[in-house]
Amino acid sequence: MASYFDEHDCQPLGDGQQPDHMLHLARLMLDTGIGVEWNMEFERLTGEKRKVPASKKVIEELPTTIITPVEAALEKKCPICLGLQDEDDEVKRLPCSHKFHTQCILPWLSKVNTCPLCRHELPTDDPDYEAYRKQKARAKQREFELDSLHGSMFG
Repeated sequence: MASYFDEHDCQPLGDGQQPDHMLHLARLMLDTGIGVEWNMEFERLTGEKRKVPASKKVIEELPTTIITPVEAALEKKCPICLGLQDEDDEVKRLPCSHKFHTQCILPWLSKVNTCPLCRHELPTDDPDYEAYRKQKARAKQREFELDSLHGSMFG
């Protein structure tokens, strides 16, 4: 029969060593998602969001188009630099369909994962932030379901 330490692939503490309870607590919090809850509460209380860059893969895969004469005639401006989107300008189209000069949107997305106009969120390479987004979406869904249940019970 294997010992506890063999089963869990760990070593017993040596003579005079003390366990690091804070490290165990931090690992427990990360494993159970409590850290995500604290981030959500911090955002709710302060109104501050953690800024993370968009995923490099998502940025690379954004469609690039060239402004046509018809589009140039509409005299649309790039919301970042406020310059006109002239004929033959290269623009990137975000998933929300907003278009920006390529040289304007790439630096933006290297710092922030949202559309500058509508704040549509793009995926990130940060696993903690992605877990936070999922937790936030779950909380919103849970609130909707509770409201629906309450409405069906108490009309």
